[in-house]
Amino acid sequence: MISEEFFRDRLRHLRNERQISAREMSLALGQNESYINKIETGKSSTTISSFLNICEYLAVSPSDFFNENVSNSVSIQEIISYFQRLTPHQAQYMRDLLKDLSMAK
Repeated sequence: MISEEFFRDRLRHLRNERQISAREMSLALGQNESYINKIETGKSSTTISSFLNICEYLAVSPSDFFNENVSNSVSIQEIISYFQRLTPHQAQYMRDLLKDLSMAK
């Protein structure tokens, strides 16, 4: 089970990873300026709908939001968007390249 503390910490981590202030994010989501701060400090909670808006704003899938093993989620999402535009031949080339690079550790 996911704890509220994990949720708050993960939100803070993802926001800081993107160098976004809590105030900036709150306003961008159409909320009052202390909205994100209140969530991160446990003074307020969020709805499913608001959580999905938070994920969209942070460019992270809901499943990646809860996966603390996912780092650089901004980069991953960007890579996925580029990958989706490739031809099948290009995609195969990139898969092979990534496989080779990951084995070179």
